[in-house]
Amino acid sequence: MPPNSSRDWRQKLAPYRGLLALALVFGLGCLFSPTHLKTGQRLFLTVENQRTVFFEIAETGILAAGMTLVILTGGIDLAVGSVLGLSATAFALAIYGYGASPLTAVLVALLVGAGCGLLNGLVIARLRLQPFVATLAMMVAARGAAKWLSLGVKVAPGAQDWYVWQQSAEVPFMRWLTTALGGWGPQPMTLLFLLTIAALAVLLGRTRFGRTLYAIGGNEEATRLSGISAARAKVWAYLLCGLCAGLAGICDAAQLTLGDPEAGATYELDAIAAVVIGGTSLAGGRGGVLLTLLGALIMTYIAKILSLNGAPEHVRLLLKGVIIIVAVVIQTDRRHD
Repeated sequence: MPPNSSRDWRQKLAPYRGLLALALVFGLGCLFSPTHLKTGQRLFLTVENQRTVFFEIAETGILAAGMTLVILTGGIDLAVGSVLGLSATAFALAIYGYGASPLTAVLVALLVGAGCGLLNGLVIARLRLQPFVATLAMMVAARGAAKWLSLGVKVAPGAQDWYVWQQSAEVPFMRWLTTALGGWGPQPMTLLFLLTIAALAVLLGRTRFGRTLYAIGGNEEATRLSGISAARAKVWAYLLCGLCAGLAGICDAAQLTLGDPEAGATYELDAIAAVVIGGTSLAGGRGGVLLTLLGALIMTYIAKILSLNGAPEHVRLLLKGVIIIVAVVIQTDRRHD
């Protein structure tokens, strides 16, 4: 075999590394899946298991989709988990505390998320503060705001004597968002996640804004010198990231049927992991939300395989760390191809 043939093959396979990794993980799931005691069917391949996988990644997957936008610019957003908690708290408070309609509560949560993202973007793009520092400050501030709004307790019916809702009662919108359509189909929350992925994929691949984000990540100074407003694009990227965190907050409140000011803790790490494992470069300029979808599926499938086989939690966490390191090493290798 010629000396350069191995490099040529690696270059040809590079765009499909995420798919190949997902196929490998799926194959391992089929191979090591326990079987149903009565039917003998492999549990990993059941429709119920596949539906559960997509439902489980919906919340952090929406966060990861928004995170992809800012990572493409070479930035990072450490605040998305806290913004999720703040949005979930605001959503539940609007319904249980003030008796607002679900539509109004949704708008409140989205505005909270978008507002936090906008503030992040303005501080980073206009004040030239490092994304790590700016979003770290927002992470702390948003968590504090969530605890202030909720008065330090979970927002549920009767949690405060002034709440409009004093008796425990089911909110139809929350039940609908988390219930399988027709009793067997995907949950609306899962469809919302897939719709978010599709919308951001179109935004990145078909619009000038998307091309600008890639250009900023590739060479921000050259982008600025070419007459493109890099600052404006970065502000929008962080705003959309915050909007996704607000959307994830609604999903969290719907699953728990309450607003937890502590919700979303460490979710930013899962979101970043999904982006990196999918193949989006932390240096910016290369990747996309479809790759993030692959990364989220890889993480969740591995967790599901271990869960079906009764692996303890510490094993799952250790394996997740190994996977992240391997993903970063593969990215480094790709830059040297």
